[in-house]
Amino acid sequence: MQHEGSSVLKPRQAAPHGHSINVSPGNKFALAADLGLDKILVYGFNAKGGKLAPAGFARVTPGAGPRHFAFHPNGKFAYVINEITLTVTAFGWDEAKGKLSELQTITTLPVEPGKGMSTAEVQVHPSGKFLYGSNRGHNTIAVFSINGKTGKLKAIQHQSTLGKTPRNFSIDPTGKFLIVANQSSGDVFTFLINQDTGELKSTSHSVKVPMPVCVKFLDLGE
Repeated sequence: MQHEGSSVLKPRQAAPHGHSINVSPGNKFALAADLGLDKILVYGFNAKGGKLAPAGFARVTPGAGPRHFAFHPNGKFAYVINEITLTVTAFGWDEAKGKLSELQTITTLPVEPGKGMSTAEVQVHPSGKFLYGSNRGHNTIAVFSINGKTGKLKAIQHQSTLGKTPRNFSIDPTGKFLIVANQSSGDVFTFLINQDTGELKSTSHSVKVPMPVCVKFLDLGE
Protein backbone atom coordinates (compact mmCIF):
# COMPACT_ATOMS: atom_id res chain seq x y z
CA MET A 1 0.00 0.00 0.00
CA GLN A 2 1.68 3.21 -1.19
CA HIS A 3 0.72 6.39 0.64
CA GLU A 4 0.35 9.51 -1.48
CA GLY A 5 0.29 13.26 -0.85
CA SER A 6 2.04 15.83 1.35
CA SER A 7 1.37 18.35 4.12
CA VAL A 8 2.22 21.92 5.06
CA LEU A 9 5.78 21.77 6.43
CA LYS A 10 8.14 21.68 3.44
CA PRO A 11 10.51 20.00 2.78
CA ARG A 12 9.89 17.80 5.85
CA GLN A 13 6.35 16.91 4.74
CA ALA A 14 6.79 17.10 0.98
CA ALA A 15 6.04 13.38 0.65
CA PRO A 16 4.58 10.49 2.66
CA HIS A 17 6.60 9.32 5.67
CA GLY A 18 4.94 6.30 7.24
CA HIS A 19 6.30 5.80 10.77
CA SER A 20 4.28 3.04 12.43
CA ILE A 21 1.38 0.64 12.02
CA ASN A 22 -0.86 -0.88 14.71
CA VAL A 23 -3.53 -3.56 14.42
CA SER A 24 -6.81 -2.65 16.14
CA PRO A 25 -7.97 -4.47 19.31
CA GLY A 26 -10.63 -6.37 17.35
CA ASN A 27 -8.08 -7.43 14.69
CA LYS A 28 -10.25 -5.88 11.96
CA PHE A 29 -8.21 -2.80 11.08
CA ALA A 30 -4.62 -1.60 10.77
CA LEU A 31 -3.80 2.04 11.47
CA ALA A 32 -0.72 3.72 10.00
CA ALA A 33 0.66 7.00 11.34
CA ASP A 34 2.16 9.02 8.47
CA LEU A 35 4.33 11.97 9.52
CA GLY A 36 4.49 13.36 5.98
CA LEU A 37 0.73 13.49 5.50
CA ASP A 38 -0.43 14.49 9.01
CA LYS A 39 -2.83 11.56 8.84
CA ILE A 40 -3.63 8.31 10.58
CA LEU A 41 -4.61 6.07 7.68
CA VAL A 42 -7.11 3.31 8.47
CA TYR A 43 -7.03 0.03 6.57
CA GLY A 44 -9.41 -2.88 6.72
CA PHE A 45 -7.31 -5.88 7.78
CA ASN A 46 -7.92 -9.42 6.55
CA ALA A 47 -6.33 -11.52 9.29
CA LYS A 48 -6.50 -14.75 7.26
CA GLY A 49 -4.97 -13.41 4.08
CA GLY A 50 -2.92 -10.62 5.63
CA LYS A 51 -4.23 -8.09 3.13
CA LEU A 52 -5.14 -4.44 3.64
CA ALA A 53 -7.88 -2.32 2.07
CA PRO A 54 -8.22 1.49 2.42
CA ALA A 55 -10.93 2.38 4.98
CA GLY A 56 -10.51 6.11 5.61
CA PHE A 57 -8.25 8.29 7.74
CA ALA A 58 -8.11 10.82 10.56
CA ARG A 59 -6.18 14.09 10.46
CA VAL A 60 -4.05 15.77 13.08
CA THR A 61 -3.15 19.46 13.22
CA PRO A 62 -1.30 20.47 10.02
CA GLY A 63 2.45 20.31 10.61
CA ALA A 64 2.14 18.09 13.70
CA GLY A 65 3.85 15.02 12.22
CA PRO A 66 2.19 11.90 13.71
CA ARG A 67 4.82 9.29 14.56
CA HIS A 68 3.86 6.41 16.88
CA PHE A 69 0.43 5.19 17.95
CA ALA A 70 -1.05 3.23 20.86
CA PHE A 71 -4.46 1.77 21.65
CA HIS A 72 -5.98 1.90 25.13
CA PRO A 73 -6.53 -1.57 26.69
CA ASN A 74 -10.30 -0.99 26.71
CA GLY A 75 -10.31 -0.66 22.91
CA LYS A 76 -12.30 2.59 23.05
CA PHE A 77 -9.46 5.12 22.92
CA ALA A 78 -6.24 5.58 20.95
CA TYR A 79 -3.31 7.99 21.05
CA VAL A 80 -0.80 9.31 18.52
CA ILE A 81 2.36 11.19 19.46
CA ASN A 82 3.23 14.03 17.10
CA GLU A 83 6.96 14.32 16.44
CA ILE A 84 7.21 17.86 15.08
CA THR A 85 4.93 19.81 17.46
CA LEU A 86 5.70 17.62 20.52
CA THR A 87 2.07 16.86 21.28
CA VAL A 88 -0.19 13.86 21.84
CA THR A 89 -3.59 13.60 20.17
CA ALA A 90 -6.24 11.49 21.91
CA PHE A 91 -8.93 9.79 19.82
CA GLY A 92 -12.08 7.84 20.44
CA TRP A 93 -12.02 4.53 18.50
CA ASP A 94 -15.07 2.81 16.99
CA GLU A 95 -14.07 -0.77 16.18
CA ALA A 96 -17.34 -1.49 14.39
CA LYS A 97 -16.88 1.40 11.94
CA GLY A 98 -13.10 1.62 11.93
CA LYS A 99 -13.30 5.30 12.81
CA LEU A 100 -11.17 7.68 14.88
CA SER A 101 -12.72 10.78 16.49
CA GLU A 102 -10.38 13.42 17.91
CA LEU A 103 -10.87 14.15 21.62
CA GLN A 104 -7.91 16.32 22.59
CA THR A 105 -4.39 17.46 21.68
CA ILE A 106 -1.98 18.18 24.54
CA THR A 107 1.69 19.19 24.73
CA THR A 108 4.32 16.70 25.91
CA LEU A 109 6.52 19.47 27.33
CA PRO A 110 6.48 21.67 30.46
CA VAL A 111 8.12 24.45 28.39
CA GLU A 112 7.93 25.82 24.85
CA PRO A 113 9.52 23.51 22.23
CA GLY A 114 13.16 24.32 21.50
CA LYS A 115 15.62 23.60 18.71
CA GLY A 116 16.49 19.94 18.36
CA MET A 117 13.43 18.72 20.27
CA SER A 118 11.05 16.07 18.97
CA THR A 119 8.94 13.22 20.30
CA ALA A 120 9.36 9.52 19.58
CA GLU A 121 7.55 6.70 21.42
CA VAL A 122 4.11 6.54 23.08
CA GLN A 123 2.66 3.74 25.23
CA VAL A 124 -0.36 3.18 27.45
CA HIS A 125 0.16 1.48 30.82
CA PRO A 126 -1.39 -2.03 31.01
CA SER A 127 -3.81 -0.72 33.67
CA GLY A 128 -5.15 1.84 31.19
CA LYS A 129 -4.69 4.60 33.79
CA PHE A 130 -1.56 6.27 32.41
CA LEU A 131 0.13 7.25 29.15
CA TYR A 132 3.85 7.81 28.54
CA GLY A 133 5.66 9.64 25.73
CA SER A 134 9.34 10.34 25.07
CA ASN A 135 10.78 13.80 24.38
CA ARG A 136 14.07 13.82 22.47
CA GLY A 137 16.19 16.92 23.04
CA HIS A 138 14.31 17.69 26.25
CA ASN A 139 15.34 14.15 27.26
CA THR A 140 12.32 13.34 29.36
CA ILE A 141 9.41 10.92 29.60
CA ALA A 142 6.11 12.80 29.74
CA VAL A 143 3.63 11.11 32.06
CA PHE A 144 -0.14 11.61 31.74
CA SER A 145 -3.14 10.30 33.64
CA ILE A 146 -6.00 9.01 31.48
CA ASN A 147 -9.63 9.78 32.27
CA GLY A 148 -11.27 6.36 32.10
CA LYS A 149 -14.60 7.80 30.97
CA THR A 150 -13.50 10.38 28.40
CA GLY A 151 -10.07 9.12 27.33
CA LYS A 152 -8.59 12.59 27.81
CA LEU A 153 -5.12 13.22 29.23
CA LYS A 154 -3.73 15.29 32.09
CA ALA A 155 0.02 15.92 32.47
CA ILE A 156 1.40 14.77 35.83
CA GLN A 157 5.19 14.46 35.43
CA HIS A 158 8.22 15.05 33.17
CA GLN A 159 10.91 12.60 34.24
CA SER A 160 14.51 12.97 33.04
CA THR A 161 15.68 9.86 31.18
CA LEU A 162 19.17 10.38 32.67
CA GLY A 163 20.64 10.28 29.18
CA LYS A 164 20.30 11.84 25.74
CA THR A 165 17.77 11.23 22.96
CA PRO A 166 15.20 8.78 24.41
CA ARG A 167 14.14 7.35 21.07
CA ASN A 168 12.25 4.42 22.54
CA PHE A 169 11.06 2.90 25.79
CA SER A 170 8.95 -0.04 26.92
CA ILE A 171 6.78 -0.97 29.89
CA ASP A 172 7.42 -4.44 31.28
CA PRO A 173 4.50 -6.94 31.15
CA THR A 174 3.82 -6.59 34.89
CA GLY A 175 3.42 -2.82 34.55
CA LYS A 176 5.93 -2.22 37.33
CA PHE A 177 8.88 -0.88 35.35
CA LEU A 178 9.61 1.39 32.39
CA ILE A 179 12.86 0.88 30.45
CA VAL A 180 14.25 3.79 28.40
CA ALA A 181 16.73 3.58 25.52
CA ASN A 182 18.84 6.76 25.23
CA GLN A 183 20.20 6.66 21.69
CA SER A 184 22.80 9.46 21.80
CA SER A 185 24.27 8.71 25.24
CA GLY A 186 24.34 4.95 24.60
CA ASP A 187 22.60 3.77 27.75
CA VAL A 188 19.41 2.11 28.97
CA PHE A 189 17.86 3.15 32.30
CA THR A 190 15.07 1.54 34.32
CA PHE A 191 12.36 3.37 36.25
CA LEU A 192 9.86 2.17 38.83
CA ILE A 193 6.23 3.01 38.00
CA ASN A 194 4.04 4.19 40.88
CA GLN A 195 0.90 2.10 40.44
CA ASP A 196 -1.32 4.73 42.05
CA THR A 197 -0.06 7.91 40.38
CA GLY A 198 1.78 6.64 37.31
CA GLU A 199 4.86 8.68 38.25
CA LEU A 200 8.35 7.39 37.49
CA LYS A 201 11.29 7.02 39.86
CA SER A 202 14.78 5.94 38.88
CA THR A 203 15.91 2.54 40.14
CA SER A 204 19.56 3.60 39.65
CA HIS A 205 20.05 0.59 37.38
CA SER A 206 21.44 1.09 33.89
CA VAL A 207 23.47 -0.65 31.19
CA LYS A 208 25.63 0.71 28.39
CA VAL A 209 24.36 -0.16 24.88
CA PRO A 210 25.74 1.40 21.67
CA MET A 211 23.03 3.66 20.17
CA PRO A 212 19.96 1.81 21.51
CA VAL A 213 16.83 2.60 19.48
CA CYS A 214 14.20 0.04 20.54
CA VAL A 215 13.23 -1.94 23.65
CA LYS A 216 11.08 -5.10 23.48
CA PHE A 217 10.19 -7.78 26.02
CA LEU A 218 10.25 -11.46 25.10
CA ASP A 219 7.50 -13.68 26.51
CA LEU A 220 9.09 -17.07 27.14
CA GLY A 221 5.74 -18.61 28.06
CA GLU A 222 7.02 -19.95 31.37
